[in-house]
Parts: sequence; structure tokens; C-alpha cells
Amino acid sequence: MRFSACIEWLFADESDDLAERIRCARRAGLDAVEFWLWSNKNIAAIEMALRETGLTLSGFVAEPMIALTDAGNQEKFLEGLARSVAVAQRLGAHMLIAQAGNNLPGRTRSEQRDALLACLKAAADVLEGSGVRLGVEPLNTLIDHPGYYLASTREALGIVDAVGRPEIGIVYDLYHSCVMGEAIEDVLAGRVHHVVHAHVADHPGRNDPGSGGLDLGARLAWLHGHGYSGAVGLEYQPVGSTAEALPGVLAHLRGAPAP
Repeated sequence: MRFSACIEWLFADESDDLAERIRCARRAGLDAVEFWLWSNKNIAAIEMALRETGLTLSGFVAEPMIALTDAGNQEKFLEGLARSVAVAQRLGAHMLIAQAGNNLPGRTRSEQRDALLACLKAAADVLEGSGVRLGVEPLNTLIDHPGYYLASTREALGIVDAVGRPEIGIVYDLYHSCVMGEAIEDVLAGRVHHVVHAHVADHPGRNDPGSGGLDLGARLAWLHGHGYSGAVGLEYQPVGSTAEALPGVLAHLRGAPAP
């Protein structure tokens, strides 16, 4: 099981510098890193830190972050996606994250689904042959993202099936899925091949795995046992020192007793 540190949150206690957080992840024995937006980062410094440490970059958010449920945003998103792909290729990342956006007032869910579907189909053309996949991410609407359009993993997978292109999949965030009351074996049965990346955090709190009530180790074991081979993104808000807590976090995620 390979783990990817979201350096937006992890190792923030050690440094304000994102490139230095990559070095922290290397010292902690992690396999990869990831972050959110690329346009506000020093890409040259990140590239240098990745090369220096030998860590891989799992991925980042495809910009701009605009509602893909609005057909009027499609051209702007596709232009930004092309730039995001170029950055991903420069940094060796093979995955980008897309968020659907919030429910739009005055638009039916059907209208918004049609716009999202059309945008993802067009995005697949941009991505074709690039070696980069796009994962649309369902988010919970009960705690963190009220008003978000795509809260259901099943619905997201239905949209991916309708796109019908290997360039498009989902980011499966176990925290968001659990908050929405989903059972992994129900929502992902027979469809794990659509998962381009996974995220974990515990609940309640969205903090360190092992600090809440989720059996994340068992869920990850199911995910990997059914064909997922990608990295697991550690996208949680540490309650203390990232490095000091990591051995226990990783033991929990591997289903082993904490050291």
C-alpha cells in the first residue's frame, strides 16, 4: 500500500514552504505527495524537491475550479485543463482532480448533469494520449460542502459510465463517502477500475486516521483487494505533529496494531 501526503495540511507544523514539506514526507518514509491548486505554487521549487527526494507527485486539482455543471464554463475549464495537463506532465503526475461545483439556482439536476457530462466528454479529448487521467470527486454535503452538486459516489460512477472514456474516473474519498453513509462494498462493487485516486481522513473531525470511528484499514483492504493499485492520499488535518503521529496512522490504515 503506497501513501501520498497532501502537503497542504501534512507537515504544516514543520514548515510553511511546500518544497520543504516534500522533503519532510521523504524523511517520514512516504511514497508520494499531492497538493490542491498548482497556480499558487512555486512549480520550479516543487520540481526540484521531487527530483531531489525521488518522491512521485500523485496529482493535484485541475484549474480553474469552476462549476462544471454550468455549460457556460466548459470552454474556460478546457483551456485551463490543457495548462494543468502540461504542469502534470512536467512534474510527472498522472492524475488531476475535478470538482463538479455547487447546485446552480434555477437549473434542474438533469440540466446540470447534462452540462457536467458534456464537459467531461470534452475533457477526455483534451486528456487523450497525455498519460493523465481526470477524477471527478464526490464530496459530502452534510458537513464540509453543503450545496455541492455531486455527493453520491453511485451518481458519480453513473456519469463516468456515461462518458465511457478511460481518461475519466473518480476520486474516491473514504471520508466524504462515509459521512454520506455509503458502504464501500455497495457503491464500488464491480467498478473499482473507475477509481483514479483515493483519499482518507477519519470521522468525526477529518483528522488523523485512527483518531475517529472509521475502520479505514478494513475499507482500504477491500479497495485494494478488488483491484485498486494507486496511492492512498493522506488528506487529513493533523491534530498534532504530522511526523510523530504517522507511524500510528499508517499502522491503522494497514490494519495493523498501532506501534
